[in-house]
Amino acid sequence: MTSVNAAVETSTTLEQALQALEHLMFQAVDSQVTVLRDASRHILEAGGKRIRPRMLILSYLACGGTQIESVLPIAAAVELVHTASVVHDDINDHGVVRRGRPSINARWGRTFALLTGDFLFTKVYELMAPHKDLNVVLAEATVALVEGETLQAAAVKENTLSRQVYYDIIARKTAALFKSAAQMGALLAGAAAEQVEAMGQYGFNIGLSFQIVDDILDLVGDEAKLGKTAGIDLGQGKGFAAAYASAGGAVALAEAAPAKNPMDIFKQKLMEGDTLQTAREQAQQLMWLATSSLDVLHPSDAREELREMARLVVERDF
Repeated sequence: MTSVNAAVETSTTLEQALQALEHLMFQAVDSQVTVLRDASRHILEAGGKRIRPRMLILSYLACGGTQIESVLPIAAAVELVHTASVVHDDINDHGVVRRGRPSINARWGRTFALLTGDFLFTKVYELMAPHKDLNVVLAEATVALVEGETLQAAAVKENTLSRQVYYDIIARKTAALFKSAAQMGALLAGAAAEQVEAMGQYGFNIGLSFQIVDDILDLVGDEAKLGKTAGIDLGQGKGFAAAYASAGGAVALAEAAPAKNPMDIFKQKLMEGDTLQTAREQAQQLMWLATSSLDVLHPSDAREELREMARLVVERDF
């Protein structure tokens, strides 16, 4: 088989696995309680990048795994953790658009959005129950996720957001789940300790890069392309730009002329400085760190797919 044909086969296998993953997630969220079922289906039907389960599956393949269907419940669990977190995010941030459609918060209200997020989190227990020590890996990531969100809320409330605090927040709320996805893929493949560690570093650095890019797009992105309410993080004093602003890199909102939209002035000032360029360069450096971790793996199409994923994370929608 030529390398081109092998790459096509890997891509086809991955896409087939992701289709099966969708079916599995819909099965998982079935409920006799109509609002939980409908709200869960609503957010799942909207799609999403599915980057975390994709990373888990590719990590599994890159580390020598061959029974791809065996990893789908774990991949689904990871994606449901992420989905639950964005449902809760939209409550906290008053987001009205998610993945190009009304958020659960906007359509069903805060109470049912909160309960739907809880429902999705608890469904993760069912999917992970047979998988023993992998529960520890995912539990550590979910604890970190909640810690990161809490640190972010506290930093905004207390006006203590800085670059150092920002990186601590995104390491917990975003990078930890990416890391667990890549690690679990390697563990499921029976990879050597060195490879498991390398995949963890890959996932962690991609997670950091992903969040930085997300925060840039929150500042400059087109809401229609983003598929979610834009400008929320900056408006609430969160994200990369806000962290740099609090460190003295941008004008304070209080300085904005009252006749103009303060957010527009704040964005303009950030555009004039080097904040966005600094963010892009940081995301790029993290991407290179991530891909260098893959050097311990044997050459394969799955390894190259992981490299390409890293590139796409950094270059998306700028």
